[in-house]
Amino acid sequence: MRGRSDGGKKKPVIVLVCIAAVVLVFVYLFFGSSNHGASAIEYGRKLGLTGDDDVTKKDEASSTSFYVDDDANGFTPRSFPVCDDRHSELIPCLDRNLIYQMRLKLDLSLMEHYERHCPPPERRFNCLIPPPPGYNVPIKWPKSRDEVWKVNIPHTHLAHEKSDQNWMVVKGDKINFPGGGTHFHYGADKYIASMANMLNFPNNILNNGGRLRTFLDVGCGVASFGGYLLASDIMTMSLAPNDVHQNQIQFALERGIPAYLGVLGTKRLPYPSRSFELAHCSRCRIDWLQRDGILLLELDRVLRPGGYFAYSSPEAYAQDEEDLRIWREMSALVERMCWTIAAKRNQTVIWQKPMTNDCYQEREPGTQPPLCNSDSDPDAVYGVNMEACISQYSERKETWRRRVDAYWDLLTPVIQSDTVRNIMDMKANMGSFAAALNDKDVWVMNVVPEDGPNTLKLIYDRGLMGAVHSWCEAFSTYPRTYDLLHAWDIISDVKKRGCSAEDLLLEMDRILRPSGFILITDKQSVVDLVKKYLKALHWEAVETKAASDSDHDSDVILIVQKKLWLTSESLRDLE
Repeated sequence: MRGRSDGGKKKPVIVLVCIAAVVLVFVYLFFGSSNHGASAIEYGRKLGLTGDDDVTKKDEASSTSFYVDDDANGFTPRSFPVCDDRHSELIPCLDRNLIYQMRLKLDLSLMEHYERHCPPPERRFNCLIPPPPGYNVPIKWPKSRDEVWKVNIPHTHLAHEKSDQNWMVVKGDKINFPGGGTHFHYGADKYIASMANMLNFPNNILNNGGRLRTFLDVGCGVASFGGYLLASDIMTMSLAPNDVHQNQIQFALERGIPAYLGVLGTKRLPYPSRSFELAHCSRCRIDWLQRDGILLLELDRVLRPGGYFAYSSPEAYAQDEEDLRIWREMSALVERMCWTIAAKRNQTVIWQKPMTNDCYQEREPGTQPPLCNSDSDPDAVYGVNMEACISQYSERKETWRRRVDAYWDLLTPVIQSDTVRNIMDMKANMGSFAAALNDKDVWVMNVVPEDGPNTLKLIYDRGLMGAVHSWCEAFSTYPRTYDLLHAWDIISDVKKRGCSAEDLLLEMDRILRPSGFILITDKQSVVDLVKKYLKALHWEAVETKAASDSDHDSDVILIVQKKLWLTSESLRDLE
C-alpha cells in the first residue's frame, strides 16, 4: 500500500481499502484484540494433565463467537473468548498500555504511573486469561519457597540483573531462590538473625519471643526476606510496584509468600493505621526526604506503637558527602517524628516509634511535620491521598471453626495436605475465616470492602494480613496467584452496587491458579447464576449443599474447581 497510483491519481476503491486497513490495524493495536481468535479451550488431556474426556472440538477452538443456549431461565453461556496470549499476565488496573492509550497526565516523579488506574467498563477485557504455553501446576509449599517452574513465569532477566546478589538462579526447567537480596547476598536467614542480634532478641530470633508477628517489607525484590521470616512465625506483607523489575511480586506469590503490588506514591497504602510491628527497607531506592517526608510519615501511620523501621542503605553508613547529607536530614526528620535509634550496625539502622503521645505533645509549637487534624481518619485508605502529618494514637469471638471444618470436609476428597497454600478471603469481615485456618500450612489475604466497616485494623491486630479493595475493580495481583478463593456473599454485594457479576467471575478466574478452588456461599439465585457460567469459565462443580450455619437460611455453598486448560496454540507449541 506504499506505492502511488500512476499519474498521481488514486482510484476510490483503493483509497477505501487503504483507509479500512489503517482503521483495522489501529483497532487491533488499540484494543488488543486476539490475533488468534481462540474462544474455546482444549483441556490438558493430551498432556496427561486431567482425566476429562470432554475435549473441546477444534472447530470451537478456532471461533471467537460468544455462544449461548436458550433454556427455561433465559440463556446458558457456552464459552467466553480467550484473551490474546500477550495478555497472559494482564493486571487490569496496573496496565501501563492502558495508561499510555488513555493519555493520563501522571507525575512520574511521584510514582503515579505505578499506582492503580482502572479501565472504564468499555475498555475492559471481557475474556479469559490464558496460562502461558506449557504451564505446570505450581510446586507446593514449603518446597516452593526455594524453587518454581520456569515455564509458569518465563522471565529470567532478574536472574541476570541480580546474578551477583543471589536473588534467583535459572537451573534447567526451574528457577531457584538461594535467599539472597540486594543487601544480603549471603542469605536472608543470616541477615534476619543479625537484625535480631542487633535488638538483643532471645536466640537471635526476630519475633522476640512471639511479640513481633506482622512485618511490612517495602521494595521487597522476590520476597526472600518475608519467605525466611515465616519460619519464625512472622507474617510479612512483601510490597513492590510493577516497575522495571516487573515480575518480582509474581515470583513471590508463585513461591507461596504473602505479597502485594503497591507503591509509595501519592495514595495511602491499603492498610489501616498501626497494622505492622516492623517495616523494612533494604536498598529499596526510595527518597524518604521528598515532600516533607510524606513517605516516611506513611510508614509511621501503619506502624504500631513501639514499632520498628529497619533501614539498610549506604546512607546509614555515610561513607561519602552525599550519603552523609541524606543521613543527617533523615536523622533530623525522624527525631522530629519522635523516633529513636534502637540499634545501628554497619549499613543498617533500626529506629523505633514511640509508645505514647507524650513526645508529640512535648514538641515545640510549629515543629514539622505537624500532627494530623483531629478529623483526619488514619484508617481511611482506599484511594485516599497520603498526608504529611503524624497520626496520634486514639484514646479510645465469634469463631469460624465449624464453618472451616465443614469446608474442609467437603474439600477432603479432592485435595491433599499441600494442595492449598495461597488463600484469599474476598470479604474478610474480622478475619475469623483466616484465624480458623491457623493450624494449617496456609496464609490468607483478607480483603475488606472499601465501603464497609473498617475491620482491617482488627485483622492486623490479630496478627493476620489483608488489604482494602472494591470488587467492582480488578485486584492488584498477577494472574494465577491464589489456590483458593473464599467468596461469602461477595457476588450478591457486587450486584447490589450495580457492578457486573460476570466481570467479577472473570476476575476470580484471572487470579485463581489452574486446579484451584472457589468456596462460594450465597443465595440460591446467585449460585444458579454461577452454575450457568461453569462451562464458559471451564470451572467444575465439586459440591453443592445448604449452608446450615449461614446468616441466611436460603444460602447455599457451592465449591468449584478451575480446570487446567491450554489454548490450541499452546498445545501446538508444546508439540
